[in-house]
Amino acid sequence: MLATPRRWLRTLYDWTLHWGESSQALTALFLIALAESSVFPIPPDVLLIAIVAAQPRAWLRAAAVCTGGSVIGAMVGYAIGAGFMATLGQAIVNFYGAQAYWDRVVELYNGRWGIWFLAAAAFTPIPFKVATIAAGATLMPFVPFVGMSTVGRGVRFVLVSAMLRIFGAEVRRRLEAHFDVAALLFLVLLVGGFFVLRAF
Repeated sequence: MLATPRRWLRTLYDWTLHWGESSQALTALFLIALAESSVFPIPPDVLLIAIVAAQPRAWLRAAAVCTGGSVIGAMVGYAIGAGFMATLGQAIVNFYGAQAYWDRVVELYNGRWGIWFLAAAAFTPIPFKVATIAAGATLMPFVPFVGMSTVGRGVRFVLVSAMLRIFGAEVRRRLEAHFDVAALLFLVLLVGGFFVLRAF
């Protein structure tokens, strides 16, 4: 049952990872981080790991590029929710089968915990794209939205980069050697993120 999702993830993983070997690695990281905040399913951490494993001294620059791309992507997600929810936004929600979770996120954003939920989504496996689009749909104040997205994403990517700077390419080798386990863990985290939405 999990074979097809694993193959799908492996294809996307390999496609994402090959950019880490190119001279355009940081540009690719920026674009993938941007897309992941609104539509793309693979987290930019995958490419960030590859880049820092290959260029340890670039760890902080890579984290900054990843954060910048992700925050701009969050703004794109916000714009989709604010201006195109009935068409593009709803199509994204439907693609991820997230309607029930979407309703819960909207409810959270209309309550007092909205900004803190956004922070959790920025830092954890909670699907960030759902959070950014919902923020626009509910017209969360834009400046706090950008500020909290920057803090949450920045802390996450700096931590990932710092761990790679410390532990080096061994992390990537282990990920490649045990990809089936990593893919299963990714699926568990993704599904778990949706369950977290239900628990709020």
